[in-house]
This record gives sequence, C-alpha cells and structure tokens, in this order.
Amino acid sequence: MSDEKTAQKDAYGLILDAIDAGLYKPGERMVESELAERFGVSRTPIREALQRLETQSLLTRDGRSLVVASLDHNQLAELYAVRAELEGLAARLAAQHAAPEEVRVLREMVEDDRGLVNDPGALARANRRFHKQIHLASHNRYLVQQLDLVHRTMALLATTSLAVEGRSQTAIDEHDAIVRAIEARDGDGADEALRIHISRAFETRLRLDSTGAESRA
Repeated sequence: MSDEKTAQKDAYGLILDAIDAGLYKPGERMVESELAERFGVSRTPIREALQRLETQSLLTRDGRSLVVASLDHNQLAELYAVRAELEGLAARLAAQHAAPEEVRVLREMVEDDRGLVNDPGALARANRRFHKQIHLASHNRYLVQQLDLVHRTMALLATTSLAVEGRSQTAIDEHDAIVRAIEARDGDGADEALRIHISRAFETRLRLDSTGAESRA
C-alpha cells in the first residue's frame, strides 16, 4: 500500500475512533486544519476521510461546515431494529459455525467483563469487542461487513447505555445467556438471547435519552 493510501486509511480510522471515544460529539464541527494538527496528518487525507464519513452519514452538512451527525428518535429505532436482526443472525450462525476456540474466547470475555461492572467506559469497550467476536464467529464475511456499518453508526451515540445504574450487571448476564446458547450449539436460543439483549439495550437507551431531554429542558 502506498504512503498516500496508508495516510487516507489512518486518517479515516483516527477520526472514526475519536468520534467513537466521544472526543467529537454530535453537532460538533470537524475542521480540517484542527484535525490535521491533532493527528499529525496532512490536510489532503483528512479531507478525503471527512468526505468518506459524510458519504456514510456519520457526518452531515451545517451550512458549509461538516458536523458530527446525530440520530433522531426514528433513526435510533431503525438502527436498533436492523441491529437486532443482523446480530441475532450472527449469534445463530456462531452457534452453528464457531470453532471451539472461538467459543472459549467468548466465555472468557464474559468472565473478564464481570470485573468491569463499576467502569462503564471500560465495559463499553469490552462490549464492542464481545459483539465483534460474535460477528467473526458467524464466519459470514458479508454479514460482518453489514454489522461493521451498523456499529460505526453506533459511534454517533454520545453516551453509553451501560452508564445507567444497574445496566452493566444485567448486560453481562445477557452476554452470559448468549454464550451459553452458543456453547450448546443452540442457534434458536442464541438468536433469541441476542435479540433480547438488543431490545433491553434499546429500552435503556430510550430512558437515557428521555432523562437527558428533561435535564436540558
């Protein structure tokens, strides 16, 4: 890969990771010169990365400026509906196709995450790794590609639902139920367990957003 292509790829990943980490929040302007200085990359790959992110609807236009996109209620509902379908399918396929080693890694992830109950930020990062492992264990490259797009869009959610009191422990319990079904090679059970997990995450997200709206009123 040429240095130019590498810079483009790095700039895209750096900006995406920054949005995901909450360094740039919905509605915040993305300024080429500031991004180039922050990441130590020239403005050309930054510009191309911003264009790519706009094409993916992660950035939107506000006059002449590009800003981090935000999701309204309907978009949020649509995102979680698609996520439930795709993630449920991934869990079903993982139950059928995951190698024993992949299943053991999922089990280890659940056990390790129990130590992160009181650290929502760390648990959110662990949660992304857990779901990514299920995607990969499905052994379906096209499904993984679609789920990557969904999870990129999840970066637009400025706060993690795992910060809601009590959600961390119940989320880990839900992960445990998903892995138990995969361990049992129960495709229907894995699908159902993951759909329940996404549904409860959506409910928590709605409560979190309504509380935020009240505090801003």
